[in-house]
Amino acid sequence: MFYPPNIDLSNATALDVLAIAAHPDDIEQTCGGTLLKMAEAGYLTGALDLTAGDMGTRGTPELRIEESQAAAALLRCVFRENLRMPDARLENNIALRMTLMAVIRRLKPKVVILPYWEARHPDHYVTSQLGFEACFLSGLRKMDDYAEPHRPQKVVYASLYANVTPSFVVDITPYFDRRMESLFAYESQYGEVETGANLFPRKAEIVDRHRSIARFYGNLIGVKYGEPYVVKETLRVDDVVTMGVRTF
Repeated sequence: MFYPPNIDLSNATALDVLAIAAHPDDIEQTCGGTLLKMAEAGYLTGALDLTAGDMGTRGTPELRIEESQAAAALLRCVFRENLRMPDARLENNIALRMTLMAVIRRLKPKVVILPYWEARHPDHYVTSQLGFEACFLSGLRKMDDYAEPHRPQKVVYASLYANVTPSFVVDITPYFDRRMESLFAYESQYGEVETGANLFPRKAEIVDRHRSIARFYGNLIGVKYGEPYVVKETLRVDDVVTMGVRTF
């Protein structure tokens, strides 16, 4: 568990935003800019990795967890934890749902960010299912006699790698470079090493790809860099005069 030294620990277990992902570095790629923006706005944010990437070509679980702590500091998260669930073997079963439910009850997040529910890697879409169902179960009082029930107000899905129209896009223009710095805190994955060199692009190519993707989504809302999200509910607008994106 990670808490920056300048954070009051008494407040650190009532998070405003909690991002949940399958592997260390997933959060940095898909919603790191949003987490940093929310932290800069004064919200308490956290990151929860379900696995340590044990099956990955590069690095070790211990090293990847250590790197995730450095990334959390760059994103100004007040919390980061790794549940050490089985990498590449995640299942949406009652044991893992209950484990995740207990963490949600402990942290009491208002908003939970999950991976999009369709993905190439099975761990990603299983994490989406696990996260949603754990959030629901967390609100059922009789599920556990030892912890107070808590259900997040909102679940949103990071859709950066999904070929879908986003429900909304967050302007991360001032935070893009810091987001990339947090990604490259994973030296074992993105450093200039020979292990898996034929599978991993070089650092300059990674930056170029992420910049291009962020520019695409930023362009949708008239800013330089953006991160896309999908929600399953219809978004409410109370004042059409102050809607943020111009038509012309």
